[in-house]
Amino acid sequence: MSAYIVQPRNMLMGGGAIKETAELLEKIDVRRPFIVTDQFMVESGTVQKLLAPLDAAGLEYEIFSDTVPDPTAESINVGVERLKEFKPDCVIALGGGSPLDSAKAIAFLAVHGGQMSDYKVPVVSDIPGLPVIAIPTTAGTGSEVTRFTIITDEKTNEKMLCAGAAFCPTAAIVDYELTLTKPARLTADTGLDTLTHAIEAYVSKRHNPYSSGFAQLAMQALGKYLRTVYREPDNHEAREAIMLAATLAGAAFTNSSVCLVHGMSRPLGAFFHVPHGLSNAMLLPAVTAFSISAAPERYADCARFMGLATAQDSDQVANDKLLAELAQLNVDLQVPTPKEYGIEKEQYFSVLSTMAEQALASGSPGNNPRVPTKEEIVELYKEVWT
Repeated sequence: MSAYIVQPRNMLMGGGAIKETAELLEKIDVRRPFIVTDQFMVESGTVQKLLAPLDAAGLEYEIFSDTVPDPTAESINVGVERLKEFKPDCVIALGGGSPLDSAKAIAFLAVHGGQMSDYKVPVVSDIPGLPVIAIPTTAGTGSEVTRFTIITDEKTNEKMLCAGAAFCPTAAIVDYELTLTKPARLTADTGLDTLTHAIEAYVSKRHNPYSSGFAQLAMQALGKYLRTVYREPDNHEAREAIMLAATLAGAAFTNSSVCLVHGMSRPLGAFFHVPHGLSNAMLLPAVTAFSISAAPERYADCARFMGLATAQDSDQVANDKLLAELAQLNVDLQVPTPKEYGIEKEQYFSVLSTMAEQALASGSPGNNPRVPTKEEIVELYKEVWT
């Protein structure tokens, strides 16, 4: 059975890689970038690390820094209007998942028109918009190599998944030094997001040798370095390893799929504004326990890749070790429950049915080893409450 593989056609990786942005633009024959970022990137001085090589090359650019967390359809429309005023030949995305998702959507709508709701799954968009050069500053989303963008419909509180080769960046610059100033909470959340990507890509019904190989490499790095990068933020070896793991896990799930954790995570983020990586972390132990009986060999592989189990351990022993580790990671990385995060119980329980419906509608649960019913998803939401 064949596997359809999508990836950027150019990638620049390593510490300080952002300094070579102008050379990369020349390789793909673009020279007038529209830069999509956020206010924190501007205020922290990170944007200057991008502008310096562009200025040195004499390139004209426009900065759009009004992206928002969990980008909305309206914020994308504002970006599209700003882009059309500048008339660029490419889009550079700089920041975490929100600026990268925003840039993908803006670059697409600028060419194809309409609203992002016109392109949510099951629509598949393969004809590209403007070229996107993705520069992540967090090690988690893997958005720099994925064929997805997620935009919130503020009218319905739905996180819309938009998919297709059109949303895969033309090029990516993966510079781990951009993550050195990340706070501990963001380091933990994005690291656990990466782990979720790798595990779900590996156990997905749509797994293939290409995606599984990248997922394995990501899990090996995470098993060795995830706690280290959280406890030792200045550890360059750990930062580089986790940054690479994020990109590898992104390549894995974009060419396989995510599963039930992500399906349930998007509504949790849309209704209660829980950051995506954190909502994945909240859900991962319980969803894995729910799913593990349907793919015990694949989950046991995950435990072995992470260094939790040996080849001599039975699959059952390996799976027990995996479940124990996922629970312990949430303790060690101080992941709150929805209740501890501050979500009101009455509000949370009042939307369980709607969240379950939205989770199923995303399509991701259908790729899970054990496909849940709506009622089972509701019960899982109840379980993770405390």
